[in-house]
Amino acid sequence: MPFLPSLPENAVLVDVFRAYPDTAGPLLDYHEALLRGPSPLSVAERELIAAYVSGLNACHYCHGVHTATAEAFGVCEGTLTALLADLDTAPVDERMKPILRHVGKLTLTPSRMTDADATAVLEAGWNEKALHDAVSVCALFNLMNRLVEGLGIDATPDYFEVSARRLAGGGYAGLKTLLDEAGSREERSSS
Repeated sequence: MPFLPSLPENAVLVDVFRAYPDTAGPLLDYHEALLRGPSPLSVAERELIAAYVSGLNACHYCHGVHTATAEAFGVCEGTLTALLADLDTAPVDERMKPILRHVGKLTLTPSRMTDADATAVLEAGWNEKALHDAVSVCALFNLMNRLVEGLGIDATPDYFEVSARRLAGGGYAGLKTLLDEAGSREERSSS
């Protein structure tokens, strides 16, 4: 049950975005640029980071949506569960592990970040843009996890699959289109 009384009982994040389009629009633009724009990290890797950070934060909603989305982009089922259990033995490319260690530490103990954390990512063969993008995805999902948890938003695994199909097919720009369509309908009905 959401903490905003104006939202429906089974509200999802799209309902929050529709209720607050002035802040949702720029936020979705940032999602689209960061998670679907050019990057040394694939879309699957960026969605994996989003799901991993959300899992570390125990944000059921974001972890569920982004695990399903990462899987829609080719991440093997069960990978996120394995990562959260033990990053060292998880079935991910060895080159991704320094990035995941970096975002994990940034999520759980941000004040303890050191040059060595960044150096490990760079020494694994990633460039500065990859480090920037990984940190940015981490930061964005720490924000999103707190937004979702702070507003009491949750959903079922069925919704995670629906959301993943929507994000895989239309990206975050597609979500923004849903907001634009809702706004147009409201304008027509109030005229």
